[in-house]
Amino acid sequence: MIRNAIARFMYGRYGNDQLNIFLAVLYLALYILYLLTGWEGLALLSYVLIGYTIFRTLSRNYDRRRGENAKFMKLAGPFLGWCRLRRAMRRDKEHRYFKCPSCGQHLRVPRGKGTITVTCRSCGASFQEKS
Repeated sequence: MIRNAIARFMYGRYGNDQLNIFLAVLYLALYILYLLTGWEGLALLSYVLIGYTIFRTLSRNYDRRRGENAKFMKLAGPFLGWCRLRRAMRRDKEHRYFKCPSCGQHLRVPRGKGTITVTCRSCGASFQEKS
């Protein structure tokens, strides 16, 4: 019953996206920093951030919110891709990851094969690595 009421209320509204999640996490970080330091400016900034996050969530202007999120993802995309790659490298115990010395492409090879010749798929450069 309440779930249906919330669904009806949110119908036609923008909802959450990556920028909203980032703003909410930034709000929490600033608010915790405010609690530790007591500086009122951090509290004010955190309230403005959470207010803007709620505004974006409840907005009915899809195009504007999508544009804002696209700009955010253009800025944050390389960092998020780097984080995903690092997480994959940490979790993958069956492969080693190398960076091509010519073009910088990340390459994955099986672990435990000794010294192997790795050929980059992007630029075709070959180099020796110990897996």
